Amino acid sequence: MRRSIAPAGERFLLDPAITFLNHGSFGACPEPVFAEWQAWQRRLEKEPVLLLGRQINDLLAEAREALAGFLHAPASDLVFVPNATHGVNIVARALARGLGPGDEVLATDHEYGACERVWRFLARERGFSFVTRETPLPLIDADAWLEAFWAGVTPRTKVIFASHISSPTALTFPVARLCARAREAGIITLIDGAHAPGQLDLDLPAVGADYYTGNCHKWFCAPKGSAFLYARPEAQAVLEPLVVSWGWESETPGPSRFQDLYGWTGTADPSAYLSVPAAIRFQRENDWAGVRKACRALVDRASERITALTGRGPLSSDADGFWTQMRAFELPPGDAQALQKRLWEDFAIEVPVMAWKGKRLLRLSIQAYNAEEDVDRLTEALAGLLRANFISEENRFDK
Repeated sequence: MRRSIAPAGERFLLDPAITFLNHGSFGACPEPVFAEWQAWQRRLEKEPVLLLGRQINDLLAEAREALAGFLHAPASDLVFVPNATHGVNIVARALARGLGPGDEVLATDHEYGACERVWRFLARERGFSFVTRETPLPLIDADAWLEAFWAGVTPRTKVIFASHISSPTALTFPVARLCARAREAGIITLIDGAHAPGQLDLDLPAVGADYYTGNCHKWFCAPKGSAFLYARPEAQAVLEPLVVSWGWESETPGPSRFQDLYGWTGTADPSAYLSVPAAIRFQRENDWAGVRKACRALVDRASERITALTGRGPLSSDADGFWTQMRAFELPPGDAQALQKRLWEDFAIEVPVMAWKGKRLLRLSIQAYNAEEDVDRLTEALAGLLRANFISEENRFDK
């Protein structure tokens, strides 16, 4: 049986032979939620026309209501999407129709690569500029971060795009304050919350973004292929479907055009969406606030050991909520891909190592199923690989 930092961790289906420290990439689904997912798939196959033809709208509405309660947002302002990148595409493509030469979309330099590509693709197509603003590291003070980012705003800035929790650096940015300032300046905001649901207590109206998209399949522990897009009522009219289907010029309109456009786009398996309430129940039944607290404490202990090993300071201060269950660490220079491969092939450790802006970063995720022994294995393996001259001789960490 897998040893876990919390009892809930024993309900996950991960291979106990693997030291799994990469919940951030694709998440992991606990057994009760996985069983619910399979039950929906079986129900679908028993009578596809009943579920997809007559029941689907009501079932999706029930699932949205459950998710809305978790996010403290009206269900009418939420739609399900397959993943956060899909949500970014919906909004970015809609906003790009109103942008052109001379306009700018401003982002941090910590954005997820797929979403950066969305904006660069559209910028090339429409003629506007996609501008990234450098974030000074280490991240120490929320006020300083906001001022440094806002220095990139110009009269040409029409849209601000930012991650709530960044993918490469695992930093939590104070996006509520950013959105409030943007609202005052008349700038549209789109927040990529791929890693936020399940790591943070989200109140989407309080965040204040015009648009917010997040994954349920990562830290929320719902099945793969479940995510959401939130849009303030005033911001919904500009959105258009990526796939035109029955919701366009609907013959049976639902509660809003927003729901019509994205509620049904053709035959697909809705089981992941319908399983989201099961993920909510799992967290409520397992004291998820306590689980997150235990996970953060383990990340904190791991931080001390990894930074002592590498001799490099963390990417942010330990205060001000700049990190949660996921944290990135700078390693001595070297081949990131080769190090990740060695950790996997030689030690069965699943953890991402990436090259980012001239740095080699290791991103650690701690979830309910992890334990102190996982951190022991990682730090011991890292120490051995670095000591064995895995990095260049002139940058050896122990010199």
